[in-house]
Amino acid sequence: MFEDKTILCGASRYEKLFYFNPEFDSLPKEVKQELNILCVLFTEEVGGILRLEFDDKGTLHLTVESREEDLLFDEIGSVLKIKQIQQEKRELLESLETYYRVFFLENGKSAGN
Repeated sequence: MFEDKTILCGASRYEKLFYFNPEFDSLPKEVKQELNILCVLFTEEVGGILRLEFDDKGTLHLTVESREEDLLFDEIGSVLKIKQIQQEKRELLESLETYYRVFFLENGKSAGN
């Protein structure tokens, strides 16, 4: 199941790090910075790990996980924060999906399309 996902970026409150997939280096610097801020602020606010990942059809998912022993992780807050991001950053997220579909799926990276 995980093989069908392509991670765009993510952040971890546990390791205090931000990851950006180098396959997406052609994205504008401003977009990369916005993604960095989005991910880090999310994990600082609710905790856990946030990943932005594309499925095999090019849909962008915001995936959150936490460690079982993390009693400070705000599960309800994470759901609400994702809904807020999806509303406030709708244009950015849709643009990223279009970018992925054109430059990755159209070029034969997806066996399903």
